Amino acid sequence: MNVEIPNFGDLLREHLSAVPMEAYGYLLSELERTAADRYRGWADEVPEHRDGILACAAREDEIADRAAAMFPPTDEHRALVASIIPRAKETYYSAFEPYTPIEQMYIQSKAERQGANAWQNLKAAFPDKSDELDQLSEIEIGSADYLDELLPGLAQAS
Repeated sequence: MNVEIPNFGDLLREHLSAVPMEAYGYLLSELERTAADRYRGWADEVPEHRDGILACAAREDEIADRAAAMFPPTDEHRALVASIIPRAKETYYSAFEPYTPIEQMYIQSKAERQGANAWQNLKAAFPDKSDELDQLSEIEIGSADYLDELLPGLAQAS
């Protein structure tokens, strides 16, 4: 597929850098919720694979729930993240705009692998949470693997 894959860490850097490290996990949890929303939209656009795509959305929600529990925000951090998320979501969604739903899901498959790495990168700051961060990475990879299996057939059909 001839699609440019952004580095989402770079793309979102201005938003990510606006929060202190102790709120970073919570910010990522809220970004996972935006990814879940994307999956729900794709499920409507590719209804023949609705169940599998909705399973990806559920994984994103699971990651978000687990991360929010691992990194419970203070009221101050919750407010800060709430002020950042709309702009971060707009930035995230803009990376997908020029592409078809199939191309968007291809980008998302790569974004899932980047997300898995983001959880791994948090291990240095939160070594006591290494096992849980590994689990989040595995969940991310589950969605990436699903998309990587699905997309070649969809690309040929279109």
